Amino acid sequence: MIDLASTLHTDQARRLSEHLHDRLDATQTLLDRIRNDEALLAATLAAATRTAESIAQGGTLFICGNGGSAGEATHLSGELIGPFLDKHRRPLPAIALGFDTSATSAVANDFSFDEVFARQLAALARPGDVLWALSTSGRSPNIRRALETAAEKGVLSVLLTGARHADLPPQAEIILAVPSRETPRIQEMHLVLGHFLCEVVESLNRD
Repeated sequence: MIDLASTLHTDQARRLSEHLHDRLDATQTLLDRIRNDEALLAATLAAATRTAESIAQGGTLFICGNGGSAGEATHLSGELIGPFLDKHRRPLPAIALGFDTSATSAVANDFSFDEVFARQLAALARPGDVLWALSTSGRSPNIRRALETAAEKGVLSVLLTGARHADLPPQAEIILAVPSRETPRIQEMHLVLGHFLCEVVESLNRD
């Protein structure tokens, strides 16, 4: 096995260390901005409590995203189906859209990739359910179509996105807009906020 540390020159090691500290500083700065963003904090609390209320009343949570956001969608659904912090509470109904390969490929092939989340949501969701849609840009066509379908079905929609801009989809009822335009930083914060959402949903659905 190659010992990478031993192969790096002192200057290289120093630059990498400085780069790591820069990344950590950037993340801390963004966390501080979120802590002071009253609109984002209020939206996060609203998303958490309204999702918890939906599930308590028999609703289902649907989650969707592309790429890294798709990974976060499955991560968050897994936290609710399995235990997050409480191993003794009931499993909570959470579905990550897009992971039925037959349905997803059929929709993408016969209609378009823009429809892969919307058509599954149309098939499975009922009024009173909740959608968490993750898009760092807020411009992904298939996310926008999912939000439109949620509005048509009477499903509460929560958009987790990056910095606000004029082209955010109007169908999103609650918007958690991380004040950044860097995709990795936005996704990091989506996971922080998503874990908080899961914690609240779990804590209010222990019975």
